[in-house]
Amino acid sequence: MSVSLLNPIEEEELIGFSLLPKQILGKNIFRHTHASGLPDLKDIDIAIIGLNEQRNSFYANTSYDLTKFRAQFYELYPGNWNLKIADLGDLPNGETVEDSYFAIKEIAIELKQWNVIPIFIGGSHDIIYALYQSYQTLKQFVNIVSVDRSLDFSQEEELISGRSYMSKIILEQPNVLRNYTNLGFQSYYCAQEEKDLMEKLFFDGLRLGTVLSHPELTEPYLRDADIVGIDMKSLSWQAVADPLKGSPNGIDSRTICSLARYAGISDRVAYFGLFDLPTTPVFHQLLAQMVWYFIEGVHLRFGEYPLSLGEGFVKYTVALSDQSIIFYKSELSQRWWMEITNESAINNKMKSSTLLPCTQQDYNDAMQDKIPERWYNAIKRM
Repeated sequence: MSVSLLNPIEEEELIGFSLLPKQILGKNIFRHTHASGLPDLKDIDIAIIGLNEQRNSFYANTSYDLTKFRAQFYELYPGNWNLKIADLGDLPNGETVEDSYFAIKEIAIELKQWNVIPIFIGGSHDIIYALYQSYQTLKQFVNIVSVDRSLDFSQEEELISGRSYMSKIILEQPNVLRNYTNLGFQSYYCAQEEKDLMEKLFFDGLRLGTVLSHPELTEPYLRDADIVGIDMKSLSWQAVADPLKGSPNGIDSRTICSLARYAGISDRVAYFGLFDLPTTPVFHQLLAQMVWYFIEGVHLRFGEYPLSLGEGFVKYTVALSDQSIIFYKSELSQRWWMEITNESAINNKMKSSTLLPCTQQDYNDAMQDKIPERWYNAIKRM
């Protein structure tokens, strides 16, 4: 078992935990401790795993004390959830970064095979690469969504870092990346070459201003994701209460919790990661609340992936000037999808169709003879 690599929680460091009410989360989840050992994975829906691998971070990071997160998270009260949650402990760093990547990949595969959703907390954003490798091993295509102020396609001399892991992913063979989406990028942190590459590969992105003014527009992107990683450098200094090191512009605390909830609601998200963590007391609380909102989202999942069209879905065909686009709306969740067809197939027998999450605004735009940008990019990627 790859999860046997995880170190148990040091409960003695959780001062005053035993005196807290019995209803709190910490007393209603499975915990990997020295006394109880690892819980049985078949009894778990969501697993929390602590990481501290940041040797390939592009930035100077301070080691994050995961006990600070646990002290805040354990004190929260659960929602009316029917989920079994476990804190599996922390993964010690390998002798090399590659050893850490391998261990994370194997743990991710094992949990995925048990239908357990892991929440990886800590380490640097390049850990997305290790999670991507799990899909390579499983020979499955993957969509990655990154909440980040930068695009992470930099071409540093090193093989991989927190600023260049996406370059490694798109160049590596076999390539199983179907789509990459960046939410919250800030142009002054992105080289023009990176933005040109995003456009050339027909990847999706939403600027910081759009995420802040219309956070609901992120939902279709997160609904279509297999891996979601949030780089905490995307937060504003107010969100982390660190005016000396924080960013003057960034995502606020309420919006980042909304994104975590959207990620949880997505029936498709298999891995959720929170990386490059600040060390302020306010952030320990925010991190705990983000994890709470993600779990709340998982509880609210509609079970609409893989999508089975039939009763409960309304079909709309919109005729544009030079083509038609088919939309579907779920009567249960009120969510929308667009049908994407591979028109470049040699003959009709080889044509393939897929459904792309979208918003009602995409349908409204099509009604005004405007092709939705996500539809256009998806067609070009096929």
